[in-house]
Amino acid sequence: MPQAPRTELDARYSDESATAVPWERAEAILVEAELFWISTVRPDGRPHVTPLPAVWRDGKLHFCTGPAERKALNLAVNPHLILTTGTNTWDKGFDLVVEGEAVRVTDDARLHTLAAAWECKYGSFWHFDVRDGYFEHGPGKALVFEVAPRKVLGFGKGEPFSQTRWTFEAQPASV
Repeated sequence: MPQAPRTELDARYSDESATAVPWERAEAILVEAELFWISTVRPDGRPHVTPLPAVWRDGKLHFCTGPAERKALNLAVNPHLILTTGTNTWDKGFDLVVEGEAVRVTDDARLHTLAAAWECKYGSFWHFDVRDGYFEHGPGKALVFEVAPRKVLGFGKGEPFSQTRWTFEAQPASV
């Protein structure tokens, strides 16, 4: 089980009445969020951002992508990334920015568990078969990655505005 993160309110970006948001609230948002934005870096240094579904399980975010997709090619060169979720409103909701490193999951037993989690969260369209360290969906294969958060920033929008930072110790990957 992952360790609880260190939690800090950044008063520079928070209303005077704000308090640090408990990690449990942020984790609940990660569980429920249907869409995330993944930010990676192309080999030439330019950024790449695209939306994708993801599953929070065992203290890590999990996502999948085709081996030839830009994000997979970027991660092969530089595994550092950011996953973002939240709302697109100014004064309501809560946004999260998850920083970490993508590690490929190849263990078929673990992939079966994650495939079941995907289908439970997103429905039968997201049914994956597992074979030889990949998700299979129709004619294509997908790489599966997990991201153990190193740092998460939370932005409370509205009454009150706040910025909470959760910092994690480095965690080994469970490929």
